Amino acid sequence: MAATRIARVSGSEWQQAVARAVKAIPKGQTAGYALIALLAGKPGASRAVVRALHELDDVPWWRVIKSDGTVAKEMFAKQAPKLKREGVALTGRRVDAKHRWRP
Repeated sequence: MAATRIARVSGSEWQQAVARAVKAIPKGQTAGYALIALLAGKPGASRAVVRALHELDDVPWWRVIKSDGTVAKEMFAKQAPKLKREGVALTGRRVDAKHRWRP
């Protein structure tokens, strides 16, 4: 039997801050993990953003990319189609700079 994910209404304060930051990224734009960490109140906590995204439902996780502007190799097959559906241009794994959100 396949496991069913249950949407979480709450979470830690950190997870809620990450969710707010990720939900602020406009459709068709992307942001790096480091920027999300900064906006969520913990500069330098990029890896903690990754962990929080694994625990969150109902956030546009595919809009969060590596801070160097690329999609992680291990996520490319899932993430690239979602980004392309939103009109994000990719060259290989690199997101075109015009699709990098600058809040």
